[in-house]
Amino acid sequence: MSENIVNLNVGVLGHVDSGKTSLSKALSTIASTAAFDKNPQSQERGITIDLGFSSLVVNPPDHLSNACDQLQFTFVDCPGHASLVRTIIGGAQIIDVMLLVLDITKGMQTQTAECLIIGDITSQKMIVVLNKVDLLPPSKQTAAIEKMKKKMAMTLKNTKFSDAPIICVAANPGGSETNAQMEPVGITELIQELKKIAFIPERKTTSPFVFSIDHCFSIRGQGTVMTGTILQGTVNINDNVEIPILRVTKKVKSMQMFHRPIEKAIEGDRLGICVTQFDPKLLERGIACCPGYVPTIYAGILPINRVTYFKEKICTRSKFHISLGHETVMGKVSLFQELQTSCSSAENSFDFDKEYAYVEEISPEESQTTKSVQTVALSEKAVTLKKYALLEFEHPIPVVPGCLVIGSRLDGDIHANVCRLAFWGRLVHSIDDKSYQTTLLPRLKVFKEKHKTGLVERASNEMEVIGKSMFKKETNLQVFMGLKVKLSTGEDGVIEGSFGQSGKVKIRIPGGLKKSTYQQLSDSSKKKGRQSNTGATENEAVCFELHFKRYVYDVNKTVKQ
Repeated sequence: MSENIVNLNVGVLGHVDSGKTSLSKALSTIASTAAFDKNPQSQERGITIDLGFSSLVVNPPDHLSNACDQLQFTFVDCPGHASLVRTIIGGAQIIDVMLLVLDITKGMQTQTAECLIIGDITSQKMIVVLNKVDLLPPSKQTAAIEKMKKKMAMTLKNTKFSDAPIICVAANPGGSETNAQMEPVGITELIQELKKIAFIPERKTTSPFVFSIDHCFSIRGQGTVMTGTILQGTVNINDNVEIPILRVTKKVKSMQMFHRPIEKAIEGDRLGICVTQFDPKLLERGIACCPGYVPTIYAGILPINRVTYFKEKICTRSKFHISLGHETVMGKVSLFQELQTSCSSAENSFDFDKEYAYVEEISPEESQTTKSVQTVALSEKAVTLKKYALLEFEHPIPVVPGCLVIGSRLDGDIHANVCRLAFWGRLVHSIDDKSYQTTLLPRLKVFKEKHKTGLVERASNEMEVIGKSMFKKETNLQVFMGLKVKLSTGEDGVIEGSFGQSGKVKIRIPGGLKKSTYQQLSDSSKKKGRQSNTGATENEAVCFELHFKRYVYDVNKTVKQ
């Protein structure tokens, strides 16, 4: 084989029983140790329960002939069952191109839609594969295919895959129950379409090495083999790699790419890495990386993109399943929003010096498939304001800096016809300090807008009034000293201090009371004296309002205007 090979990772996604594994088998010429449901549990249950990997090497199409000698498609066969969506999410994060597989006799199903959403988030290009066309009655086949193509075109109309090609195949004609070995239908056409949309993916070969591990096993006398896909960077034989979840560092002894020994591999490559011995039972899935690069984190911050088809509210303090690569952990969500657009071009950083507004919830009406931003009018110019989420995990996990995050509700009824994927985004700040709630969160300037209303009881003189009904007697009034208030009659005032022990306050009026206001308060006071405890009428009452910010994570509970 030529050394100048470009590898494209092709995710094979779709509803359970749509024929994904049969399609992967029909497309592939080389199988890995984890291909085509070799897992005993898969064979027992008759469904794919884990990621499978296989490959096909072809001559490059004309538009890539100057870039490589050969083109390798690595097929990532993902499970389709609803209960295995976290495995699908883990597999989808390593793909460049997606094959969305449908059983043409059933059309779009719940997990097909979820796979489409995952592909929209993770993949650049997609081909729709209508499988099992052999099950259509010959007399109705053409009409049924055209009808399904039109349906899919309408489904994809408002996605980034609106121009995705639609190919019809029969990956396993007659199904597994037939004894006759029939040739698959439409596979050549599908391979040609794959070659047509193939591209040279951008690979971050100079970034720190990160390897997504999906299987692990030992070879007696040689070491432990980790199979997976390089997410970024480069690896060479004799490099040291860290396995953060085990807190160990191992030396790379040898590497293979689909049974072919290699000396070096780069981002996007699928390979097996043999390292010095450790117990493979300790590592089913996870991350290997250059030493010290991947931290174990307790929380993280990301710009949040709501999934359009998720019909529930995303609320502050609610809990979601948070998927980060192959890891899924429960996490509490806290929402906030920027006040103005960022001038910084750094998309992978977070500014702790800025102030952010507290957000109670993001409703379905605010859904946007590809943007997490709210459009507002500012100085007659439309600007976009990002919404962020602070995610606090139930237990610490190793997480690659800047990784893709998907939030889901995986504890719902798997048979319900609802989308469980809620939001997504890329991590812009990882929090690896166990005491972050007292050390880091106070730096996060998220505030709530507060509003209080009180009544002016009387005027002490033309420059001062006494206010009541805004604070309780146990309120620490020192926090509110010096804050500005506004009288319902138009005057501006400043809270100067407490008056007595019942929560009343003295309010200084720097510009002095209007004559009409002073007269109104004087008349009201006299009337109150004559009418015992009846007080002023509603029309005579003078109110005052206080607007301020309270910072959510401020341990001192300070307020600011």
